[in-house]
Amino acid sequence: MTKLLHRVFHALDRFHAAHPWDHNAHYHRWILRQLPSGCDSALDVGSGSGELARLLATRVKTVHGIDSDPDIVARAGEPTVPAAPVTFTVADAPAGMPPGPYDVITCVATVHHLPFTEALTRFREHLAPGGTLVVVGLSREETLGDHLLSLASIPLNAAMALIKNKGRRAPRPDSMTARTRPAEMTFSDIVREARQVLPGVRLRRRLFWRYTLVWRDGSGERGLR
Repeated sequence: MTKLLHRVFHALDRFHAAHPWDHNAHYHRWILRQLPSGCDSALDVGSGSGELARLLATRVKTVHGIDSDPDIVARAGEPTVPAAPVTFTVADAPAGMPPGPYDVITCVATVHHLPFTEALTRFREHLAPGGTLVVVGLSREETLGDHLLSLASIPLNAAMALIKNKGRRAPRPDSMTARTRPAEMTFSDIVREARQVLPGVRLRRRLFWRYTLVWRDGSGERGLR
């Protein structure tokens, strides 16, 4: 059985290498739906090749993306229209975050690279009154529910790969070239620590090996759409 599973996963790895698609980008439109109305400013932490920052700029007056990788920051600026209200800089989070404040802070597949509690604390401090924090993150599988959701994601992942690539082989997109590392915290750990820093935070396990976190600062009047 172990050898059979090894062959299955090896075959899946080869398939996805030939038909890659960005699990993080799958949640970009969902992120837009979490934005408060009338946003003036947004910060995208771990902006990578800039796809989310450019999408945010369709709804937010000014967007700033930061990433610790100079090469990917340089690539992020290349496809950005000069007139677009989007800028990218090299900065380490959470210590090197621009001061803000921001109406929206987003962080996709990045927070597991950072000291978790410190990062959430800094995000909260950099939000404007009534601002919204949106995180799409990774967690380490621990419970039966984690493993069942992971298993359910496998056939859906293959189907999405075929749909998005129209059944053809494709190169890896720039958004999938950033440095990666496995998550160390379990979802239970994430929930416990997030609730200590962000009272009323909403967290949910998601398909494709992700979870989401949404928190709204209660000191302002902005509302979610």
